Amino acid sequence: MIHPWGDERPYNSYSSYFRRLFGGRVQKLSVDAGFTCPNRDGTAGTGGCTFCINGAFTPSYCTPSKSISQQIAEGIEFHRNRYRSASRYLVYFQSYSNTYASVERLRELYGEALSHPEVAGIVVGTRPDCIDDEKLDLLASIARDRYVAVEYGIESVNDAVLRMVNRGHDFATARRAVVMTAARGLHTGAHFIIGFPDETDEDVLASVDVINSLPLTTVKFHQLQVFRGTAMAAEYDRDPHRFPFRTTGEYIDLMAEILRRLRPDIVVERFASEAPPRYHYGRNWGFLRNETLWSMLEKRLLELGAFQGEKFVYLQS
Repeated sequence: MIHPWGDERPYNSYSSYFRRLFGGRVQKLSVDAGFTCPNRDGTAGTGGCTFCINGAFTPSYCTPSKSISQQIAEGIEFHRNRYRSASRYLVYFQSYSNTYASVERLRELYGEALSHPEVAGIVVGTRPDCIDDEKLDLLASIARDRYVAVEYGIESVNDAVLRMVNRGHDFATARRAVVMTAARGLHTGAHFIIGFPDETDEDVLASVDVINSLPLTTVKFHQLQVFRGTAMAAEYDRDPHRFPFRTTGEYIDLMAEILRRLRPDIVVERFASEAPPRYHYGRNWGFLRNETLWSMLEKRLLELGAFQGEKFVYLQS
């Protein structure tokens, strides 16, 4: 069966999305431009999100002591050894909130990344409360001849959860940012975490209807991971039973149901994440690579005869 996204995979994959856009493989390169967040510096709060420890997801070549150009060069070398088929790159401004600076500073940083001859565009990770018309106008001007995506950490559509994790913004702020970004024709992504304390499968599946209502291009999901040294690790110590830890199989089954409900045009960039074992705290899956998890999910969808958007289309008809 060939699905609307152009292949037989039972979900709208990120790799297929890039093949449609660029005609081949494109690799993201993470960089750390030295940003912080408004709920760390006292603007919206202090201490950051209770689950956050940025180093768990940052490649070893990323450090703000190096220039953007140096990080790009080292990232290309790293990925060429691992993914020899990639010929073009997207610079992913990943660490913390990458629109949390003046427009002049952002223009300088983005311009340095785009000056590299092998860079096809940029992906800017940020918070919904770190965007405004002026910054979006800058990104839209770049997008006239380069690929530009903005990825928002939304984490949950539930305001009570956002307060619990010290997020520093509500869901209305996230919706407003996504709508403003998509209205400028920018590729717009969002990130959500599954498995917050007291969250049930029913809560997660109900949130998919809200996600479907957003004008998103891409989405990332991942399981909640409790990391050493975070405020959430202390919460876990106080009451681990509040954390709905799911086995790998249970999580795969839940994700299959999420995808069946997810709008079929939304590209699924990620559905789980991995972090170095030294960060792990409490229960976890061990060191399972993302490639293995993707294979498990695809196998489960095929076993069910299921595919992304299957129930969404039915519910909309």
